[in-house]
Amino acid sequence: MNWRNLFWAECRKLRRSKVILIAVAAVFLTAGILFVGGLEVYHGSEVHYGLKAMRDGMRYLENAGWYMDEVQPWAFFFVIPGMTALFGSYLSVREQEEDTMKSLRLIPLREIDLMRVKMILTLLFSIGLSMLCFGITFLTEAVLHIEDLSASFVFMLWKEYVLGGIGIFFAVFPIIAFAAGRQKNCWSVFLFTEIYSVFGLFAGMADRVKDFYPITAVFNVSGYQIASMERRMISAIVLLLCGCLGIFWIRKKCDMIRGEKRNGTK
Repeated sequence: MNWRNLFWAECRKLRRSKVILIAVAAVFLTAGILFVGGLEVYHGSEVHYGLKAMRDGMRYLENAGWYMDEVQPWAFFFVIPGMTALFGSYLSVREQEEDTMKSLRLIPLREIDLMRVKMILTLLFSIGLSMLCFGITFLTEAVLHIEDLSASFVFMLWKEYVLGGIGIFFAVFPIIAFAAGRQKNCWSVFLFTEIYSVFGLFAGMADRVKDFYPITAVFNVSGYQIASMERRMISAIVLLLCGCLGIFWIRKKCDMIRGEKRNGTK
């Protein structure tokens, strides 16, 4: 069974799932809440952060780029990690939950190839949610003040969203892989990932910790957080280690399945 057929089969299965609709609704809800919060007036000294600026006496939304910049951490802390873990764990355990693994074992299918397809789809899902956030915020910014949005500014934020979506996948990959091996309930995985993400808020307050905590490391790698090259390299290595750990658990799960097939056990 080739990879194209595997992708097609997995995408067909998703038509019966509401996970994608839940994730899209969560993104729109987050964007809506922050839009309402942006109607408040900013009081304080003028702040410049890279190409971004905040000016006294103006509504938050009236500052070009504020909305695109503000939605990003909220999505990366509270929405995308949990939804990505939910999506990945749902794909990983659905055969066991729906008792279709026995049928799959009758066709020439390598479990490791099936898991690779599921993880690639999960990566694309994470990037897709991040791009949805970018699309919503960019269209809102364009309606409010298109004349203040430079191409370099939009490209910088687009890059942050893309790299952030990739980074979030790596940050939660070990959780998905571990849950797949232990056949954990999808919603318990979602709850654990949300707690894991919220702890990132506290990790971000400790300068020595935020480079090593996977969720906050994403902000260094994406460029959202201004950091030295050394700190970015540390964060990138942390996320790569998360990827290696996830691969190790995925392969362990597939080895266990092959062992069951050889022994003829269920």
